[in-house]
Amino acid sequence: MLHIHNGDSTAGTARAAQIPGEHVAWREALVCGPAPGEISEPDFIEIRARHLADSYRVPFDKCATELRAMHDVLATFAEHDEVVLWFEHDLFCQVHLIYLLNWFAGRELRETKLSLVCIDQFPGAHPFHGLGELNEDQLRSLLPARAKVTTPQLELAVRAWQSYSAADARSMISLLRDDTSALPFLRAALTKHLERFPSTRNGLGRVENAALALVPEGYHKFRSLFPAFSRRESVYGFGDSQVYLAIETMMKVSRPLLIQHSPGNWSKDTAQMLLSSFELTADGAAVLAGEQDFVATNGIDQWLGGIHLNGQEAAWRWDEDAEQLLVSL
Repeated sequence: MLHIHNGDSTAGTARAAQIPGEHVAWREALVCGPAPGEISEPDFIEIRARHLADSYRVPFDKCATELRAMHDVLATFAEHDEVVLWFEHDLFCQVHLIYLLNWFAGRELRETKLSLVCIDQFPGAHPFHGLGELNEDQLRSLLPARAKVTTPQLELAVRAWQSYSAADARSMISLLRDDTSALPFLRAALTKHLERFPSTRNGLGRVENAALALVPEGYHKFRSLFPAFSRRESVYGFGDSQVYLAIETMMKVSRPLLIQHSPGNWSKDTAQMLLSSFELTADGAAVLAGEQDFVATNGIDQWLGGIHLNGQEAAWRWDEDAEQLLVSL
């Protein structure tokens, strides 16, 4: 039996719980950076490794080796009688889930059973943030309830990954108008993804707007800002590194919205990250108030799935009032 977990925490707990089989942590963050479709797996791995190396300041060779190793493990599925995917309801997990289901949909599974554990709550865990917070007994209790992945789930996942990795958002808009109940958490997650596109109000996506708004509310230090963001925007399932990356995009521009204060030389070490603090600039206050457009002022260079927003205007904008994605192609 092969288990694929969304992260090291869950994989480690599963091993400690002595859940039978091989346990693999899916160490990716497909929710951030380029995820273009219609390219070969080796090319996709190289693109992802470059993004991870640049974003998290990890050697490229290390990233590429780890990504190839994960895909090599996937390729051994036929050696197992069952493959169990362990994922959650949030966007971070749902993107990985549709990627993996799409991968398996392109293979002949033959005698290998594909199963899924995917939850958004657990008795006694309020609020529920994810599988990683469960103890050994709690995690072990989920195994008997795993469900066989169905053909409708695979078909929906293929369509969902194709739309997420597409260079045009219209396929995702179309997808969300159709029945997505085969994967019950997909609609909410992908809707949250669309809200990440620059707002028509001020040029920031929902993630950046939420993080920026926390600073004048008194969450100056990252160690308090991150948990506050997680409480308010739990459907994203972002870790501290993803939230920091969003903050970084608002600082590394010609007219930054935030000024960062850090002890010593800055690095993306977790300890250093937690010790950093932020101060709102005049431009930041203007953007928050909707008096200034971040993209018009600073331009944009951002990947959202397969869409690359680049230049002095964003081709796609999220209208908060109409709750829909608008195109200016």
